This record gives sequence, structure tokens and C-alpha cells, in this order.
Amino acid sequence: MSRQTTLSAYRIAVTSSLATREQVILNQISTLGIQQRLNLKIVDLYFVEGNLPPESLRKISQTLLSDPVTDQSNWQPLNKDRVTTFNSEEKPSCQTIEVLLRPGVTDNVANELLRAAHRLGFDELEGVATGQRYEFSGDPEDGTLSTAELHRIAKSLLVNDTIQRYTLGEIEPEFFHGAAEVTRPEEIDLSQLDNEGLLDLSAERRLALDLNEMRVIQEYFQSQGRPATDAELETIAQTWSEHCIHKTFRARIDVTDGEQTYTVDNLLKTYLRSVTEEISAPWVRSAFVDNAGVIEFDDETDVSFKVETHNHPSAIEPFGGANTGTGGVVRDVLGVSHRPIAATDVLCFGLTEITHDELPAGVLHPARIRSGVVAGIEDYGNKLGLPTVNGAVYYHPGYTANPLVYCGAVGIGPRDCHPRDPQSGDRVIVIGGKTGRDGLRGATFSSLIMDAQTGEVAGASVQIGDHHRKRHYRSC
Repeated sequence: MSRQTTLSAYRIAVTSSLATREQVILNQISTLGIQQRLNLKIVDLYFVEGNLPPESLRKISQTLLSDPVTDQSNWQPLNKDRVTTFNSEEKPSCQTIEVLLRPGVTDNVANELLRAAHRLGFDELEGVATGQRYEFSGDPEDGTLSTAELHRIAKSLLVNDTIQRYTLGEIEPEFFHGAAEVTRPEEIDLSQLDNEGLLDLSAERRLALDLNEMRVIQEYFQSQGRPATDAELETIAQTWSEHCIHKTFRARIDVTDGEQTYTVDNLLKTYLRSVTEEISAPWVRSAFVDNAGVIEFDDETDVSFKVETHNHPSAIEPFGGANTGTGGVVRDVLGVSHRPIAATDVLCFGLTEITHDELPAGVLHPARIRSGVVAGIEDYGNKLGLPTVNGAVYYHPGYTANPLVYCGAVGIGPRDCHPRDPQSGDRVIVIGGKTGRDGLRGATFSSLIMDAQTGEVAGASVQIGDHHRKRHYRSC
């Protein structure tokens, strides 16, 4: 008999009287074209596995998972044969959606619960999974939500399909005990592909590379006498992406202004970098050559600044897109050996008064995008203790399908503290949480034109910070 079948499993439900998360979701339901007047209660779920006596379950519920002042908790054995919804006999009009992380996804809440329980002596606890239960109810005159509407709410507001799964009603947990399967890189033979085949390959894998670029890659691997691996193709596509090397800014562009025609060779160099070099301000310590720009602050201290956009990611997954946009600029400030001290942003959204029926196909409502973007920026800064010290919000119909999300970070550091002379034998230290399959092809997806299918095919390309995989990840 397997290990999993010899262990007992239990469901612990924790409900808070501080109903703050519920209203955020209710405010966004109308943007999905659902007009019923609804009530919502969110219950945090903890599935625990182990031969635990009732007293241990009571202590775990009351000391580790709930606050006696604001929360109520209860537990019961997990009955795999039960098909009715949890507590449905008490709330016949309640419609429920339950959400869990997929097996293998980093679950920090579960990991911390397991660690804390063992420290308190509950060594019988061997497995934990966490999730949420969303209980919807409403005015009987409005009728109940249809199955299609429940799925729409789940997919649009409650679940990131890359890392989560859901069920209408009661969900079955999975306890993950093993290591993820390791697969060998796929090999792709480019040698026999014609021009059409090369473009098809670029489109199929969302490489965002044109025919000339694909032919250069083909010629290289032909010269090597071997096929390309999927990892090599993805690495080249990322390195050559519009997102990473700004091909449009660096391109040679023919401009016609009335009867005058002239060529601009590299917009970035001609109109931005050249001006900076012409002014040559003595207090500019570094510009255009590192992760972030650096200027003098006083005789002993420098200040760094970095801004980047996370437009496409924020358009399809507002919280995660803006969240990791802030993370990216914080990383760049750290990349010049400075300490981040503040965040900033400029946000451009479509008009929030637009009705659901007026939205282009596949586009999230601007109110949803705004709520998720603001929450994502706020969340990342709060976790690092960084205040958002200034910013701006602009509304225009042109930003309905593609918002502009500028995230910025400010850092400070001692003069000349940034080493720029790597030597043989230097050690590289990587700091951070484990990475997953989320965020793959983020650079190339951000380089493509958005259409109605972008959210469906590129949702997994939005990176999700490890420490943001928390119990109310999508509720913002």
C-alpha cells in the first residue's frame, strides 16, 4: 500500500470576520457582464495529511491557522466519497468555487505551516496543501449564477491557470511528495525548413523572430551539423527580442516630413543618448551602460533610478504583470550595487466607464486592469518595505486593450561602490526563491502584437514572484 493511502487527511476551514478581500472581487464582477447583486464569503482552506489525533488538529487550527479574535476555524476528516459541497446542507442557495495550487507549485503557506507544526511538536503532520473557497449568494429575485458565469468568474478573477486549478463545489486535494520529472531538451531540425516553415516555427513557438533572423539561426546550426534544442531557440529568441534589445529604437527608419525625406539611424542613440552626451552633466555618474542610471547626490553618495514597462503582462494578468514589473526595476537597482529605497509609477488605462459589451474581444475591463495593477505594485513594494513616493494615472480610450504600466525604483549607495571589473575566479551568488514554469517566453510574448487570443496562449508567460504565491494571490 502506498504512503498516501496509509495516511489520514483532513480539511481545515478558516473564516475571518474581517471581510476585506470579498469586496475587491465583488467590485470587479460587474466588469464581466454579470449584473446580479451578490454576497461573497471567502474561506481559507488547509488540507493536512498525517495520522493526527483530534487534539492536535484542534491546536493546529486554533494556534497556527486562525486568530481567536477575528477568525473561526473547524476541521473534519477528508471523505473522498462525499460528492456534496462543503457545508451545502446549511446554505442550500450558496454557490461555491474552490481553488488549489497545482501539484509541484511552490506553496509557501503550506511550507511554513509544516515547519511551524514540526517546531511545536506535531511531527505526525506529513503533507499540507492550501487553497480558498468562494461562497456566492444573492437576492433570490436575481436568480442564481449560471454554470457558465461561475466558470467566467473563476477563470477571470480567482484563478491563474498556470499555477492553480479550481472546481465548482468541493475540490479534491493532491499532496505532492516527490520531485518533478526531468525531461530532456527537445531537438528541432531546421535544415530542411523552407522560408514558410521557418516562419511557422517562429509563430508556433512564439519566438517573435522574422524571416531574416530565423534564416541566420538556421545557417548557424547547419554550420554546426546538428539540430537546435528548444532551450537554444528560446534563449536566442529572448536575447533578440524587441523587449530586450529594442529593435525598433535601434532600427534605421526612413521619415517623410512633407517633401523632405531623411533617415534616422537608431532613435535611442539619436534622440536620447546623444542629448545626454551633449549636455554631459558632471553629476551624471552613469547612463545607458548599466542596469540603472546613477547620478550624484552628495560628495559621498550616489542615487540610482530605473523605469521599465510591463504593458503586455499587465494587460492579461494585471496583478502579476505589475507585480513583477516593480520586481524588475528593484532588481536593476540592486544590479548597480545600490539599496532600493522607494518606488514610483506612471499608469495609463482605458476608460473605466466602458460597458462589458463595448470591450474588444479578449480584452479585460479597464477597471479590472486598474485594480490588479495598483494592487500588484502596492504588494511588491509593501513586502520589501518600499514606499511608492510619487506617480501618475492617466485615462484614455487608446489604452483600453493595451495599458501602459511604467514601474520605477530609486536606490542609494556609497560613491564608487559598484564593481565593474570582473575577474577570473570571482564567485557568482544567486539569491531568491525557486523558479517555476511561469514567465517562460515573457520577453518574446511582450514583443508580439496583442490580439483576442493573447491572454489564452500567453497567460503562462507572465512571471509570478515566488513569495506572491499566497492564499489570496488573485483576489486583488
